[in-house]
Amino acid sequence: MSDTGTKTDGRVERGNQTRRLVLGRTMDIASVEGLDGLSLGRIATELQLSKSGVFALFGSKEELQLSTIRAAAAVFAENVVTPLKDVPPGARRVRELCRNWLTYSSDRVFAGGCFFYAVSAEFDARTGPVHDAVAQTRRDWNAYMETSLTEAQAVGDFAADLDVEQLAFEVIALMEAANAQSVLLGDTRAYDRAERGITARLRASATDRGRDVLDAE
Repeated sequence: MSDTGTKTDGRVERGNQTRRLVLGRTMDIASVEGLDGLSLGRIATELQLSKSGVFALFGSKEELQLSTIRAAAAVFAENVVTPLKDVPPGARRVRELCRNWLTYSSDRVFAGGCFFYAVSAEFDARTGPVHDAVAQTRRDWNAYMETSLTEAQAVGDFAADLDVEQLAFEVIALMEAANAQSVLLGDTRAYDRAERGITARLRASATDRGRDVLDAE
């Protein structure tokens, strides 16, 4: 490799390292203060980076916000979805998905609890690219939960007449209620309450086979 190529590769890697450093900080800030709490100047000052260098990586506050959402989605998937890769479709997979989400929130993977709960409240009534990006993450999460329930229904763990959208809505609502109460009131018991409520809803919708799976957990 030429010296020019080596230098170029080095600059790219330094840029990637700086990008990871910046996004690690912006995800935590946004989970506590919201995406409006982000600015190129603030991040440069806090991380002792040049503002021009941060600007070269992101270009604008909006792009910094959008990049932060994308990075947070990857962290969410790593903590909530990826651990299920070897778990076959069924009631156990749904149960583990819910448990992973509760652990992701309770372990404070993001400093402010669930990143997406925080920024959804911030941008729910707005318009524009950042709102649209936040809304899409919500659609994706709802769809993933519904798909997991549908797959479990297909293998015989949930009733054939199950209203998948309704159950997904109720389960997600219980998880988000636990996150909100824990963050606002410091009440970690909310996670136990949410898990009991989720288990009760899943059992009520399960077949005998599905209840056996849930009771074995």
